[in-house]
Amino acid sequence: MPYAKLTLTIPDSIWISKVSRTYPDTRFRVLAATANTTTGVARIEIRGDDPEAVCQAIREYESVTDLTVFEADPEMYRVQVETTVPLLLTSLQDSGVPLEMPFEVRNAELTLEVTVPQRTLSEFGETLDRVGIQYTVEQIQQATESDSLLTDRQRWLLDEAIDRGYYDTPRETTLVELADDVGIAKSTCSEILHRVEEQVMKEYRRDEPDVYRNVAMTSD
Repeated sequence: MPYAKLTLTIPDSIWISKVSRTYPDTRFRVLAATANTTTGVARIEIRGDDPEAVCQAIREYESVTDLTVFEADPEMYRVQVETTVPLLLTSLQDSGVPLEMPFEVRNAELTLEVTVPQRTLSEFGETLDRVGIQYTVEQIQQATESDSLLTDRQRWLLDEAIDRGYYDTPRETTLVELADDVGIAKSTCSEILHRVEEQVMKEYRRDEPDVYRNVAMTSD
């Protein structure tokens, strides 16, 4: 299946386009999102010099019906935003392209990496054209199984788990705390980490020299 990397320019009619242009150095990291034809809900990590001012700017948009702050410090807010114009999310969903979280919006641009059948990729481009979302294809190639051991989402969660001490001895954070910190369900967090661990262990076994496989373990 082909792998494609695209940069989408978010239309001005979507609030995150205008806000991210007003605050071009601020990073909007979408941790989770869902939408139907009339309503969209997204959990977003806002990182920049003044995330409080960014939140206030978001609240001023008529299409934003609610903004709830879950976590706040001087340079980072985690919020949930509800909107009545979920054009971007519904367009991505309607195209049939799986949208892996998190993804980042900066200065009205969103970079997506997808590995999908050629037909789905073509339909995705047609959907973007139809709704007026401009895009640039940065890279396209035939993907192979060995391209990457982990997906972007798996690498992101693994990095978060390591940074927060989940794999330290003793652990600095629990699975429940980790899931809450990154804004995903405990069951989802557990499943992703289990798949990461499975991939890494199997890859280690494939790379391990045969000479070590029959070494007997001794107790201390």
